[in-house]
Amino acid sequence: MDSDDIIDLFAVFGRVSVRRMFGGFGIYADGMMFALASAGVIYLKTDDQTSAAFEREGMGPFTYSARGREQTSLSYWRLPDRLYDDPEELAGWARIALAVARRNRAAKKTTGKARRVGKGA
Repeated sequence: MDSDDIIDLFAVFGRVSVRRMFGGFGIYADGMMFALASAGVIYLKTDDQTSAAFEREGMGPFTYSARGREQTSLSYWRLPDRLYDDPEELAGWARIALAVARRNRAAKKTTGKARRVGKGA
């Protein structure tokens, strides 16, 4: 799967950009990374509220191992295989993943502000 394939896959969702990273791709909408692709598999951004839907589909999180370290998992879960053939439903899942990425960014900004305020007190 190359960047053109990924762009085509998300066409119903809307415009996406694809950037190379660590042997795979980061997938962005509105400048926000909401998905990644590795070894021909797409993973969508999740959180505690959304990962259960992926579990119900029998999917698991993206994991990797760095040399000499334990396996690490990220908050990106494998896209259910059936969605590769259902662009409308894929678009719905992608919208949810983008919302998760936005919530995550907003939470990080709020946490950062709280830390800065706390340091000055």
